[in-house]
Amino acid sequence: MKSSFICLYHLENALLSILEIKQTNLPIEASKSDVYKWLCYNKSSGEVTQLIFNSSDSSEDIQERYFEQGYLKFNQQSGTFIEKFNSAQHQLNNLIKTDISNPLLAAVEDFLFLPKI
Repeated sequence: MKSSFICLYHLENALLSILEIKQTNLPIEASKSDVYKWLCYNKSSGEVTQLIFNSSDSSEDIQERYFEQGYLKFNQQSGTFIEKFNSAQHQLNNLIKTDISNPLLAAVEDFLFLPKI
């Protein structure tokens, strides 16, 4: 089965994965906020949550993303996700050139097709 999204950014460590996806199965008139999503995958629980995007900044070497849930700063090799109120910091590896693992792929697909309440 063909995936309903492509991965634009993929950062992870032993506990979580953070990725930006572009959904490929939506109508052309869909809003950017529906097409592009930042997701956080908790590896121990298997839960996927959406990071609510607020803004971004970038330079030649560094990308920054600001979410309601925290702040992500990354480059071509690594990144750091700082949860809101500095409740936790996660050092991440940038896996931009690697395939998504089957458990993560399945969890994202399930998340995208679950009815939203």
